[in-house]
Amino acid sequence: MKDFKAQKTAAPAKQGGLNPEIQSRIGHQLRAMYDDVVRQGVPDRFAELIRKLDAPGGSSDLMGDAGKTEGRD
Repeated sequence: MKDFKAQKTAAPAKQGGLNPEIQSRIGHQLRAMYDDVVRQGVPDRFAELIRKLDAPGGSSDLMGDAGKTEGRD
């Protein structure tokens, strides 16, 4: 029974996978793509929403009139 358990929990042999050169190329391409995204920055509209959310009562401020119940002014 111990032999069966040992075989079941043993790590499977590594099959397939990418060689280090291909992994490196993919890594460089991903970095280049995400660097462009990071350089774009946060649009002003999103920055304003983030500021409102960070303020006390932030989520209710974003709801505006939608957060008021009917019949109340």
